[in-house]
Amino acid sequence: MSLFQWTEKNASVLQQGGVIAPDERLPWPQTAVMGVQHVIAMFGATVLAPILMGFDPNIAILMSGIGTLIFFFITGGKVPSYLGSSFAFIGVVIAATAYAGKGANANIGVALGGIIACGVVYTIIGVIVQAIGTGWIERFMPPVVTGAVVAVIGLNLAGIPVKNMAASNFDSWMQLVTFVSVGLVAVLTRGMVQRLLILVGLIVASILYAILTNGFGLGKPMDLSGIMNAAWFGLPNFAAPVFEANAMLLIAPVAIILVAENLGHIKAVTAMTGKNLDQYMGKAFIGDGVATMVSGSAGGTGVTTYAENIGVMAATKIYSTAIFVVAAVIAVLLGFSPKFGAVIQAIPLPVMGGVSIVVFGLIAIAGAKIWVDNKVDFSENKNLIVAAITLVLGTGDFTLKFGQFALGGIGTATFGAILLYALLNRKR
Repeated sequence: MSLFQWTEKNASVLQQGGVIAPDERLPWPQTAVMGVQHVIAMFGATVLAPILMGFDPNIAILMSGIGTLIFFFITGGKVPSYLGSSFAFIGVVIAATAYAGKGANANIGVALGGIIACGVVYTIIGVIVQAIGTGWIERFMPPVVTGAVVAVIGLNLAGIPVKNMAASNFDSWMQLVTFVSVGLVAVLTRGMVQRLLILVGLIVASILYAILTNGFGLGKPMDLSGIMNAAWFGLPNFAAPVFEANAMLLIAPVAIILVAENLGHIKAVTAMTGKNLDQYMGKAFIGDGVATMVSGSAGGTGVTTYAENIGVMAATKIYSTAIFVVAAVIAVLLGFSPKFGAVIQAIPLPVMGGVSIVVFGLIAIAGAKIWVDNKVDFSENKNLIVAAITLVLGTGDFTLKFGQFALGGIGTATFGAILLYALLNRKR
């Protein structure tokens, strides 16, 4: 397959229980709509991460699109993936910049220097993998480990919608209405509507929210004034990196977490598609690393292969890389459109929370699917202990501090799974 040549498949393939493989695509109109769904799936987290670090969300959207295109070109269009803001950077960026939590980050340049350093380390790991293969990674991260890490990514994020996206009892009920709406679309509809379950469910829930709040005054009304006042086009606030040794040493080790996330992503997609993508792992690491460096050089966050989009692929059975090209181009255009940012931000928070519950749950199930597909034997105590401890470390957000460096739940679960498996797998 050339870089921009996909085999066109009719949607009837999906109705017959088939899938759309990475080198295939639906007709372009349907592919474009699916691209929009992937943009929406990544949007909440990609915007939330920079806000928590004091970065410009519009730059994050712009660089997520550019980073995804970089990833597509470096992997030769073989690996379906969207690159969005990585939550793994939040703790170390806040520590490195002493960010107070509100407004713009005054020390953003220092953080950007560290993000670029992380991208360099990540790229070097990719070059090594490309040169000598993935065998050494496979030994440290067998299916029991990668399945646990993928599951933990979804479970660790579960607290965001449950705890932070429902300020009232009404909001909690709206989250329930949202994920039930998505579920009904997934089960009761057919064809393309069923494949757009997340987008359609979000629209239905938003309409219901508007009726209940703006119409009956049951909750906080939807505010559309921001959409009316926002400009159609505008430049985001670019920023330049500052290379400071302490910040670079603090942020660069995040590369190991990104490796685990990317590895888990590739394993999950391999399990879902039945196509072994291990041969592209080195290029995937390089693509993600280069994208992180480019993002950091412009004022964006570090990026990673996005778990949210794994959830969408798991639900739709559409793995075409063409969808991610479309999504990336849309994101680049939207990065220069404050009005679109206002539209997305007008989506009620509890509705976005309900969608997040669905997507994060699908991520967790993708991890379990790795175990099932690889026939992981949980009658073996080493597998049982590794999986059990990893899930609790990640879900409980177990944190270890090394001086100023804090390793949060996903990090401790990742390293814990790798080290614990290596320890328990030693020959007697």
